[in-house]
Amino acid sequence: MSTLAFTLLGGISTSSIAQSGADDLAKKLANPIAALISVPFEYTWDTKAGVNESGDKNYLTLKPVVPMSIHQDWNLISRTVMPLVKQTDISPGTRQSGVADITQSFFFSPKAPTSDGLIWGAGPILNIPTDVNGLSSKQWGAGPTGVVLKQDGAYTYGMLAFNLFGMGNPDPGMTKLNNLFLQPFLTKQLGKGLSVSSNIESSYDWTNDQWNVPLNLSVAQVMKIGDQPISFSLGARYYLEKSPMAPQWGIRAAATFLFPK
Repeated sequence: MSTLAFTLLGGISTSSIAQSGADDLAKKLANPIAALISVPFEYTWDTKAGVNESGDKNYLTLKPVVPMSIHQDWNLISRTVMPLVKQTDISPGTRQSGVADITQSFFFSPKAPTSDGLIWGAGPILNIPTDVNGLSSKQWGAGPTGVVLKQDGAYTYGMLAFNLFGMGNPDPGMTKLNNLFLQPFLTKQLGKGLSVSSNIESSYDWTNDQWNVPLNLSVAQVMKIGDQPISFSLGARYYLEKSPMAPQWGIRAAATFLFPK
């Protein structure tokens, strides 16, 4: 994916990128609840995980975002996260693969920012278990989610948060699902569809009193292939704090298909 991204970046002129309205699309893409249909395919490789720090995790995650107008003043934004995971040697000599738990969020969001320029949305989030050993919590879950952000010139900054509470009793040997997720984010537009961003995907397991805090840094370019706008991104990640089994660092690449109205 990263090779393809750099090949395309080198093969398209800056004038054609400018004419495509790439800056406007890049700014909307920086907003998690923008009125823009986007379908990201995100690949993450994490390493130095597990008992002896010899394990690897590979994720291919589909993250479609679909906004719907439900009132002249309100949108409903659907965000789905569906990870396909393959991990090896988390426990020495073991391997697991399959679809991990799917999360489904719905944000009710005003179409216009507040008088202070804030953009916000709130609603429910669901955890849908897939029953894959080693990858799934094997519990249905639900909770509140919300996002608040501001777009000020070239900058977009804000916070996405949710808490998932397990429903019912977990299987024997499984802990009760009760996880907090906090994602502060910052993006700067550099012009002609190019942007740099950072975020922290911090999660806290209330049951086990444990943080996992990966910091992500990335660069992204919006361009057109034929008539199809696509954003390519590439970045690195490092765990500022982690559980004993979590990775230490990783690499992330993504291709996001954009469908502006």
